[in-house]
Amino acid sequence: MSEVARNISQEYWRPAQPPRTMMNAPVSEAVCTNCGTEYALGARFCHVCGADREPQMGLGRSTGFTRMMDFDQIREKLGMSSASLVLLVVGCACVLAALLTGVIYTANTVLDWQAVQVWRIEWMLAALVAFVAAILLKKTPA
Repeated sequence: MSEVARNISQEYWRPAQPPRTMMNAPVSEAVCTNCGTEYALGARFCHVCGADREPQMGLGRSTGFTRMMDFDQIREKLGMSSASLVLLVVGCACVLAALLTGVIYTANTVLDWQAVQVWRIEWMLAALVAFVAAILLKKTPA
């Protein structure tokens, strides 16, 4: 054995090298307002009490187009139920499809023209059914 290997005074329960400590380790300052527990890195909810972290992370803020297209806000302004609003959007999509049917498909013969008109009628009937269902499912004022 070499002389160096015999002179090492290493105890078997200690690591061979001292553990490295991170001097500038990121410290999470986010603390749950409900129970005071520090949030885990990237967590959306408290792991102890389950409280939502979203307002503290700034995810609840909406600006511009996202605020304009907020489903709940539109539903409340129009006084509609969720199903009613979905059916209103479906009805508008069917009207748009009826309008685009004439633009997309060109008719060279009378038979083609009749087929395009039948497709338009089908789209308009689907829109009518969606609008009537939206009216029937609308919330009644309280």
